[in-house]
Amino acid sequence: MGNTISLKVKDVVRETSDAVTLHFKQPLFRKVKYKPGQFLTLNLDIDGQKVSRSYSMSSAPNLDNTVAVTVKKVEGGVASNYINSKVKPGDTVSMMEPMGNFTLVPDKNSKRHVVLFGAGSGITPLMSILKSILFFEPASTVSLVYGNRRVDNIIFKEKLQELKNKFGNRFNLVYCLTQPDRSWSGLKGRIDEAVTVNVINMLPKFDEASTEYYLCGPDGMMESVKEGLKKVKVPKERIHIESFTSSNESEEALASLGDLTTTEVTILLDGEQHKVTVPPDKSILDAALDQGLDMPFSCQSGLCTACRCRVKSGEVKMTESDGLTEDELKQGYALICVGHPASNDIVIEPS
Repeated sequence: MGNTISLKVKDVVRETSDAVTLHFKQPLFRKVKYKPGQFLTLNLDIDGQKVSRSYSMSSAPNLDNTVAVTVKKVEGGVASNYINSKVKPGDTVSMMEPMGNFTLVPDKNSKRHVVLFGAGSGITPLMSILKSILFFEPASTVSLVYGNRRVDNIIFKEKLQELKNKFGNRFNLVYCLTQPDRSWSGLKGRIDEAVTVNVINMLPKFDEASTEYYLCGPDGMMESVKEGLKKVKVPKERIHIESFTSSNESEEALASLGDLTTTEVTILLDGEQHKVTVPPDKSILDAALDQGLDMPFSCQSGLCTACRCRVKSGEVKMTESDGLTEDELKQGYALICVGHPASNDIVIEPS
């Protein structure tokens, strides 16, 4: 399941009424290494039950003294509500080492335009990315388009304004609010296709080959932004996405895999073998969770890679594989939140 580490909570900062940042102390002799945009999978003990959830880091490597995750409370969310109300300084939290491919590593010699679209808690990995680029790529420009309901829902509002004041024209900050008060003079409504096109047209012009687009937030927002970027002819390879919302697989997506049958899958977990029966209408992850296995997962959309497993034998087909790199696919990895048995004698192991 990957290496597990334990970090002590140094501070808990209330960002908004429904979001907090947990700041973890960096170990003195073995600092946590990570890339901007990656996430941590926290292993929590909540009322005697083990719960694993993945949260993107809002801290920036080589810049911030602590490792930080920012968690927005979700209605009915066991882990997010626990973190927002129960976790306190001095607590020790077990977690898996940083993972994720939604990354952008700064290069001091680069001169590029990094355009970030986010909404709600989707700001967390974008915050890590934008700080890294602003501080460690002195010739680059960052533009953030950030959607929320109201001004008081804007996570990191004061920190973002401080960065704007510090970096001036190198940091373009655009807010879009769906429920603003009468004094609001900025963009209104959701970040949709039209807003995307309008914002792109008003941002500084860079050569397309030196512009990268990073999207994180609700699936509907990201689909609209992708359509907007398509209208202004942004190449697909320049667009990177990270999802924070679960999406049930459609009948069309399942049908694309061909005939699926009820199949038994062997899962190697913490040194033990578990036999899981997977019906045609469920992913391997859902079947494992139904059986009570403590599997790591987060987005359930095939994007965050928290549920990544190595397929040791047999074949697993996925309805979505964008979360994996070509090398990971060649090495036999699969995302079991969107993975389904395509043969018998399947053996998988979280990795």
